[in-house]
Amino acid sequence: MNSASSRREIAPTDYNFRFRDCLVGAQMLFVAFGALVLVPILTGLDSNVALFTAGVGTLLFQVCTRGKVPIFLASSFAFIAPIIYGVQTWGIPQTLGGLVCSGLVYFLLSGLIRWRGTEVVLRLLPPIVTGPVIMVIGLILAPVAVNMALGKTGDGSAVLVPENTALWISMSSLLVTVLVSLLGRGFLKLMPILCGIAAGFAVSLILGIGDWSAVAATPWLRVPSFTFPEFSWAPILFIVPITLAPAIEHFGDIIAISSVTGRDYLKDPGVHTTMFGDGIATMFAGFLGGPPCTTYSEVTGAVTLTRAFNPAIMTWAALSAILLSFVAKIGAFLATIPVPVMGGIMILLFGAIMVVGLNTLVRAGKDLMEPRNMIIVALIIIFGVGGMQFSIGSFKLAGIGLAALTGVVLNLLLPKSKT
Repeated sequence: MNSASSRREIAPTDYNFRFRDCLVGAQMLFVAFGALVLVPILTGLDSNVALFTAGVGTLLFQVCTRGKVPIFLASSFAFIAPIIYGVQTWGIPQTLGGLVCSGLVYFLLSGLIRWRGTEVVLRLLPPIVTGPVIMVIGLILAPVAVNMALGKTGDGSAVLVPENTALWISMSSLLVTVLVSLLGRGFLKLMPILCGIAAGFAVSLILGIGDWSAVAATPWLRVPSFTFPEFSWAPILFIVPITLAPAIEHFGDIIAISSVTGRDYLKDPGVHTTMFGDGIATMFAGFLGGPPCTTYSEVTGAVTLTRAFNPAIMTWAALSAILLSFVAKIGAFLATIPVPVMGGIMILLFGAIMVVGLNTLVRAGKDLMEPRNMIIVALIIIFGVGGMQFSIGSFKLAGIGLAALTGVVLNLLLPKSKT
């Protein structure tokens, strides 16, 4: 009698770890897989390490939130541009040092929210600041996407694939990604990136592009190649301001999953707790050589479709990611994907990031012709996209970091309209 009543007390949104959910958990990972491995592929980080840190990061998030939120963690696309620039400028270890410190931003915001509530953060980072900053992220990355779609390196300095051949591959990848996004049904609609990669890969095989010898030479099982951070001020001060964009996205992700499950996660466990979980996961990932771990909106779509509200399913997704991280051939295979395949997907992806920023402004309903708003938006975009930089000795502030800092300072200093 007692066991029957206890079974009835377990709500669909309660944490309930069951072996029968392992396949559903693996399915959730499959939904996130395309975008999960895209960040390391584009930035030069190790894909197997990214799988490992995403899995462990999700488990750490669940510990922080007491297993209440059905979310899988992986890297925000906002970090792609700064990681690429950081790796080219300072190398991977020092860039990782900056990523570790970006986790401190989440801690700071978590403490601020716990102390003063979410209103203080929204006053500090309103849509008139966050919208243009997100737009800058997409616009800065646009040349990288086009260069790769044309078969060149991201900076356009070298040709890797003949242009005509590259265009066939990249446009095939782009077309399939668009069609799946528009016409896909069920789980297929949640995996446009994975479908685009598969289509571009198939066209590459037909056209004889690609070298698969590295996959054959790689053993099946191997411990991921962890890389440890080094710390210096330049990459830290460059990367840390960029964290404001995904931190603000965090609010939207928590609101979205709350509306899907019917539980208010902004109150229980509280957005300060979920923000703290993101910070712990991001710092852990940086210490081992993975991209930052943040709440992942793609999985929210899968939760909506399957009605799988049990947070323990994300535990299975995390365990699946950890197990796959030890399959060395996965990382070797991902490293052989031809550049035009990724370029085709990136054209849509980075354009979508820009549109997300634009939509943030539209939904806020601000009059952009009002002088104060015009000044803030104009300077954020032109400073960020135009390449403005400020240097003090060896320290340099430029790009997205400068754009974000400019927006925050202008929003605090410029007087508001009296009307």
